Amino acid sequence: MKILSDKNNLNVLYEDNHLIVINKRPGDIVQGDKTGDKPLSEVVKEYLKEKYQKPGNVYLGVVHRLDRPTSGIVVFARTSKALPRLNRMFADKEAGKTYWAVVQNPPPRQEDTLEHWLVRNPKQNRSYAHTREVRDAKKASLTYKVLKKLQRYYLLEIDLHTGRHHQIRAQLAGIGCPIKGDLKYGFDRSNKDAGIHLHARRLSFVHPVKKEEITITAPPPVTDIVWQNCLAND
Repeated sequence: MKILSDKNNLNVLYEDNHLIVINKRPGDIVQGDKTGDKPLSEVVKEYLKEKYQKPGNVYLGVVHRLDRPTSGIVVFARTSKALPRLNRMFADKEAGKTYWAVVQNPPPRQEDTLEHWLVRNPKQNRSYAHTREVRDAKKASLTYKVLKKLQRYYLLEIDLHTGRHHQIRAQLAGIGCPIKGDLKYGFDRSNKDAGIHLHARRLSFVHPVKKEEITITAPPPVTDIVWQNCLAND
């Protein structure tokens, strides 16, 4: 079993009695899979167990997931009361999700709404973007804008309207702008950490119990020079 994160270097963005929000690193898996690698959910359980000196098992509900090579905001429920409410909120698209992506090729427009029909291939674990409806396709929509032009790359900010499998990766590849490091979707070389430059930057939602509006912003991986350049003031 490969351990990718540990409780000592968890980046906790928000925490209360009902939920905990983590800034996931590229390469971490949110929930256990066939690889047998230790998932982030287990690391968070260990962190909570130790911090609050909890005897026995710690309750933690997985609300949503991020692709393994993606970084950024992941929400976990700490109570069985909060979990179904958060699940419903995410399923009904009531949570506002904003991503950052770094691409090498300039997009066709400074700002645009993309609509594609995505077909998922489970064997390849990838989705294909089509410009018209095809068999077994699901409609996908997002809005992007160019936030910054770097020396070799472009920083895009993306607001999701739907939540399809590999949606941002497939749709950006569909307009000739694969994400930096994303070999699966056509970028020409991998990143050293095997991650990709896609980051769940901001999340807005209503607290499932307190009913307050919460907005959480996650810094991108600070050790990466390209992300550093995205944050730098010109």
